[in-house]
Amino acid sequence: MKREPLFNIPPVIVAVLVVLALIHATRMLLLTSDQDIELLVTFAFIPARYDTSLILDGALPGGFGAGLWTFVTYSLIHADWTHLGVNTVWLLPFGSAVARRFGALRFLAFFAVTAAAGAALHLATHAGEQNPVIGASAAISGTMAAAMRFAFQRGGPLSFLRDNDTAAYRVPALPLTGVLRDPRVIAFLTAWFGINILFGLGSLPITGSDQVIAWQAHIGGFLAGLLLFSWFDPATGESQPDDFGATRH
Repeated sequence: MKREPLFNIPPVIVAVLVVLALIHATRMLLLTSDQDIELLVTFAFIPARYDTSLILDGALPGGFGAGLWTFVTYSLIHADWTHLGVNTVWLLPFGSAVARRFGALRFLAFFAVTAAAGAALHLATHAGEQNPVIGASAAISGTMAAAMRFAFQRGGPLSFLRDNDTAAYRVPALPLTGVLRDPRVIAFLTAWFGINILFGLGSLPITGSDQVIAWQAHIGGFLAGLLLFSWFDPATGESQPDDFGATRH
């Protein structure tokens, strides 16, 4: 009889969660209030950093370098343990599915790209704003979108005709045109965008708090995960000519 592990989580997902937890624990337990503010100013994503019309005179440290790394490093910082816990709950199923398909290195690259895409859309809609953006939600939204490209396929992880654990994550992915024709994917997309629109309108709080949700970053990460999936997908199968000419590699 085949034995399945109780917790079948890819090592790269465990590693990401450990890093996120260690960063937050360091902030909460080791840093002073001033040190924590300095960390946020240096590594959080702050739209004002990219506004050349503002004279910040060193108020936002890091200079040009921070202008590059904060597109990704903001995703490693969380507001509180609840914020981290909610993101963990979503990363475990969707991140695990994508990590099993992509492999560790491709998954980490995908995580960084979707995080950067989320920051870019937030910047486009909040130019000059000085409120810092933190959290892995944009990258996690990207993994949700990526999972939709293969999870519902015949033999995929959410298919009724699933054969085995390994093969389920290697099925040919849906092309973008197929995504827009699959009623299950459409239902997921409708629910996902609807929830984020409610967040944006202020109808739903995050985890019962008054924290503002950077929902545009969620959408940026989601769209990047959906559109750029084939750039990272190593699985063999039919080509996807409608994915911006991307080829499997």
